Amino acid sequence: MNKVFCKGYTWGFFSGDGEMLTPAAEKSMKRLASNGLDWICITVNAWQQTYYSTEIFAVYGRTQSDLEIVHAIKMAKSLGLKVCLKPMVNCLDNVWRARIDFPREENGVDYWKKWFESYNRFMLHYARLAETYECEMLCTGCEMFGMDKQSDHCRELIRNVRDSYSGLIMHNINHGDEMRFDWLGDVDIIGISGYYPVTTKTERGREVMLENWKKVVAEVEECHKHYNRPVMFAEIGVRNERGCSMYPWDFHDRPEVPIDEDEQADFYDTVMEATWELPWFSGYFWWDWKVVLPDEESMKNNRGFTVYGKKAEKVLKKWYTR
Repeated sequence: MNKVFCKGYTWGFFSGDGEMLTPAAEKSMKRLASNGLDWICITVNAWQQTYYSTEIFAVYGRTQSDLEIVHAIKMAKSLGLKVCLKPMVNCLDNVWRARIDFPREENGVDYWKKWFESYNRFMLHYARLAETYECEMLCTGCEMFGMDKQSDHCRELIRNVRDSYSGLIMHNINHGDEMRFDWLGDVDIIGISGYYPVTTKTERGREVMLENWKKVVAEVEECHKHYNRPVMFAEIGVRNERGCSMYPWDFHDRPEVPIDEDEQADFYDTVMEATWELPWFSGYFWWDWKVVLPDEESMKNNRGFTVYGKKAEKVLKKWYTR
């Protein structure tokens, strides 16, 4: 496989009904692409009722239609972007998808078998769509710890996807899970949600981040060597508030904590400084960019992961246009 390096960003997560079809969506994607991207990760959301349900389904108004996804893919291609399609399962009971889990068998029922039958139908639908519309990459799962423990089922899933899809297959594990799943060598690229804490209450600042990224890189390189696969940060990012780099995965609002665009910008800058030249590293899909952008002036009060209108957007563009 030729070297793949994604100067990417994630777009579309939890977008509203029909939003991807609007002029606002086109404006949003153009602004994102102007930062020097060559890849975009387009998300589509499906659901299951609870973390212990075995059926995956679309929800009207909350699952992007095929029409929307195809329109987004074509829009990205018109901007010269390669596309990673990322179908994602979420739970309507608001439990994190990593908690989806079942007993091996109970009362004669193999719950994991039932769940994977539904997940295969879900993933193969989007594998065929990705093939038809020439998406260069497909993500087969995101932060699915319970699923990822089921080696035989996961190997079968990847075989099934390859029967329908000829592009790159990437699977997105969570940070901390780099060495846990023996089947990851079956995919083309191992994606990691790179929400690694790189500061503490007492050790702060850009130089501390750089030192800690060196430790992270050493851990991630072990993952690469173990599976003999390139690795990328399929999700990574941080909110712009004081202390964010201590808990970059956390999406909760803390109105009592000061906004800090510099810490967010330093997180971006140090990640890319630490990983940009690594021969086995395949880039980034930063988290996340909204389909409908608010007024840029309002972003001075925004604490979310997006870098739109913030100092970190300039850092992103600096690296992506070099």
